[in-house]
Amino acid sequence: MFVDRKKELEFLERKWNERGAQLIVIYGRRRVGKTMLLKEFLKGKKGVYFLATADSIGENTRELGEKFAELTGREYFREVHDFGRLFRYLAEEIKDERVAVVLDEFQYLISLEPGILSVLQKAWDEHLKGAGVFLVLCGSSIGMMERTLEYKSPLYGRRTGAWKVEPFDIRGIAEMFPERSMEELVKVYAVFGGVPFYLDLIRNLSVEDAIREKVLRKGEVLYEEPEFLLREELREPRVYKLILKGLALGYESLGELVNFTGLERGNLSRYLDTLERLGLVGYELPYGKRKRGRYYIRDNFFNFWFRFVYPNLADLELGLADEVWGKIRVELNAYYGKMFERLVREMLKLRILDFGQKSVSRWWHKGEEIDAIAELKDGLLFVEVKWRDLSRKEAEKILRDLERKAKRFEGEKKFLLIARKIEDKGDGMLDLEDLERKIRTS
Repeated sequence: MFVDRKKELEFLERKWNERGAQLIVIYGRRRVGKTMLLKEFLKGKKGVYFLATADSIGENTRELGEKFAELTGREYFREVHDFGRLFRYLAEEIKDERVAVVLDEFQYLISLEPGILSVLQKAWDEHLKGAGVFLVLCGSSIGMMERTLEYKSPLYGRRTGAWKVEPFDIRGIAEMFPERSMEELVKVYAVFGGVPFYLDLIRNLSVEDAIREKVLRKGEVLYEEPEFLLREELREPRVYKLILKGLALGYESLGELVNFTGLERGNLSRYLDTLERLGLVGYELPYGKRKRGRYYIRDNFFNFWFRFVYPNLADLELGLADEVWGKIRVELNAYYGKMFERLVREMLKLRILDFGQKSVSRWWHKGEEIDAIAELKDGLLFVEVKWRDLSRKEAEKILRDLERKAKRFEGEKKFLLIARKIEDKGDGMLDLEDLERKIRTS
């Protein structure tokens, strides 16, 4: 099922319609939907889709030659055993005709033959850039693919476009699950995030059943998915797992993480920078401050897995999934509450909830917190988020407390309470019913 990806398709179509040869780099973490995006883009276009493998460079060259033979009707491509020559001959065959060539999982070719970028550079400079080729290099190893964009890369200056494919936001999740209630969508977001592969796996399950059947059972794909991704992307997965475990347990400042991990401050900072670059970890500052920020696990499924699965792996290995689920279930509602706060901030940043805000931040100081502060043209909007059902009286009390916390800030102030459900809503109050309307129509 192909949903969302409107911006990505618009980008690819725009580049397709530009004059001249195109060299596009598409990258993003595994399972995020890059292949489906490219196959959707290729519909109705002349071109080839080639999935590279880790077999050997010779085998990949042979299979690509087969694809070029089918594309052009020229049998001699099957006898070409040189990667660069394949593209030279392709350029001669297609001339100015617009033809797409998608090389998926391109990082395998780089691993098999580190000089492949130089081979492509030569083929591009001498043959391809004068043809009508639309060459797409797509890969899942973010580190390796980003290196193809760097100044030192042989392809630097040749690419004509690049796009990092990100997980769905809440609108994509809602489109994928049109029949689910907003409460269920929040739970899906909280546990599985917006990775299309994960969402497809749980299509016919409630979130709680999906946790029990797809995450806690040994042998299932999601049982050790974060470990698999870390091993594939990083050289020292053990250290990164320790850092992520610390973050999941609430050690969010650099000092707290130093004490938890035992790593030197400088080394820890480098590890955190790598996790940030991979999109697994984020860093946020309290509103109005330039220091004393907090790290957090940005990827929702990694957040859930390191909070609830990783600490219980020993029991899960023994087949004690039901016992582990019993422990998780007790804490799950509080977890949904924290992730609901994150969702609201995300909706404000994406302007799904649009008050004309210029920026959105959390705020915390000496044990007090405000879930979101949005900068407006004429002042500040203070937002409190509650994952529970409230009466009108309870809601008004929460808003009064929010006003108290906001007294330390100057200027014009507005206040908003967002809860799971509010009975007899008044001004400055929204609940899941209102959020769903915004999401389904935006």
